[in-house]
Amino acid sequence: MAKRVKKTENTQEQDNREFFAALDLLEAERGIKKEFMLEKITQALATAYKRDHEGVGDNVVVVADQERNIVRVIVRRDVVEEVDNPYSEISLEEARRKLPNVQLGDVVSSEVRPKNFGRIAAQTARQVIIQGIREAERNKVFDAFTEKTSEIMSGFVSRVDERTGALYVKLRANGETTDALLTAGEQVKGQVYHEGDRIQVYVVEVRRTNRGVQVVISRTHFGLVRRLFEREVPEIFDGVVEIRSISREAGSRTKMAVWSADPDVDPIGACVGPRGQRVNTVVEELGGEKVDIIKYSDDPAAYVAAALAPADVISVEVDEDETKSCRVVVPDDQLSLAIGKEGQNARLAAKLTGYKIDIKSVSAAESEDEAPVEEEVTDEEIIEDEE
Repeated sequence: MAKRVKKTENTQEQDNREFFAALDLLEAERGIKKEFMLEKITQALATAYKRDHEGVGDNVVVVADQERNIVRVIVRRDVVEEVDNPYSEISLEEARRKLPNVQLGDVVSSEVRPKNFGRIAAQTARQVIIQGIREAERNKVFDAFTEKTSEIMSGFVSRVDERTGALYVKLRANGETTDALLTAGEQVKGQVYHEGDRIQVYVVEVRRTNRGVQVVISRTHFGLVRRLFEREVPEIFDGVVEIRSISREAGSRTKMAVWSADPDVDPIGACVGPRGQRVNTVVEELGGEKVDIIKYSDDPAAYVAAALAPADVISVEVDEDETKSCRVVVPDDQLSLAIGKEGQNARLAAKLTGYKIDIKSVSAAESEDEAPVEEEVTDEEIIEDEE
């Protein structure tokens, strides 16, 4: 009876096949590129080898051969007459045993099979894979949400921090999810949310931090108003109507200047919509925040006068100097309306137009104009009067 011969596979070759199969599975299940992981692992293996072999420098590289399913350690050594460092140098005599034509000063490459490298490689690869997975997933989250910067996103409140008042909002973009932090300072006063509530937020920016990717969101940013109108007003989305400027005090009032190059299009009417439907939808999302829509003008006087709505303006005198300031005169009974409660209307108008606005009533302006102007008296005239 013939003796049965049991075929055994080389343990290292089997480990290599399992290693590359694991990378294939990682790419298929988590979308992490095999090349990305291989680069990280080979760098880590080279570092591990250098750490365990004193005297080795940058002349050692680890190469992953995907076609043959092997990981090789390659050492590049200078050909010298007398060897001082066997890890970076090789004698001419030894080099010519394999390469007869080699000369002094040449660099020869050879594969080494260090003792226990399989165990070191396995441990290092395991650590690097874990770190690589985390890094790759953070990169995917970062890329997915970076595309959403300056956009509105809809999510769910996943947790409410009772101590700080912050909300954790679960957002999803391009198949990636994250919990973004909506701080109390970025929330509109009076708007209360509970766990599980749907919420719309404006993505301010996406940051890389030591703890991972941080998506900065807001409900108070003026960009939220802009995007809401772009969504509700087709003329804005198509570019027929332009939003030239927005000033906002979240939860209270917003002023928005709009303009259209098409003389047949009423930019304010387009934003308001039939029976106020479009603007009312935005106001509802903003929690009842008042929205003043005015027409932008290249004429600073006309622009400032429109920005002070709903107050009537009699005149606007614009200083042409670099301070960008103006003097506005309004009817006596319109002064408080023009200034607004706690100065809000004037403050928003100034921010909208970029001009410093000095508001006077008619009577106050006339009193200033009628006030006698004191003439300057020279020292010589004073002396003459005394004489």
